[in-house]
Amino acid sequence: MGKLVVEELRFRKHGPFSFLVNAGECVGLTGPSGIGKTLMLRAIIDLDPHEGKVFVDDIECNSVSAPEWRKMVGMLQAETQWWHDTVGEHMNNPPPELLQRLGFDQDVLNWEVRRLSTGEKQRLGLVRVLCNFPKVLLLDEPTASLDVCNAEEVEKIIKEYMAANGAAVLWVAHDLDQLKRLCGRYFVMESEKELREIKL
Repeated sequence: MGKLVVEELRFRKHGPFSFLVNAGECVGLTGPSGIGKTLMLRAIIDLDPHEGKVFVDDIECNSVSAPEWRKMVGMLQAETQWWHDTVGEHMNNPPPELLQRLGFDQDVLNWEVRRLSTGEKQRLGLVRVLCNFPKVLLLDEPTASLDVCNAEEVEKIIKEYMAANGAAVLWVAHDLDQLKRLCGRYFVMESEKELREIKL
């Protein structure tokens, strides 16, 4: 189980922001393009400089190494990053069932990354993140490049993972209908300084 606690988070000109995502809860984050939603996720996972404190349960970000933190906090970026030549070099024993649900056979691990479509990268990026069994998931428009069927399957997979593992999920989306399906509440980033909470 994992609870995400953000206290007085500042990054670039943004913040301070403070909020909580409980274990087993999915909270949405929306707002205009370019307002800073992705920057917030990058600050939480400690990819960009920031001030303030971020906790998973009682563990503070600065008290553990970066690799340890990024195992506890997994982030699926809107544009996934790949460093090696093949898919399998990026993953640690992905469950065949998970690959199958997202439309892949086991031989996808031998595929060259440079030949993947944007949608394939997004689906495989989710597999890569879940292979680490993170306590917190930061999802940056995880279904934006997917067709309706694959988007629905991703939603199901995330809900099942959240329920089975007690994970906290922060889900960035422009689709308010999607957030209303998945979340009990969501935040609107209205400016660099203001988060407005909406309860559903």
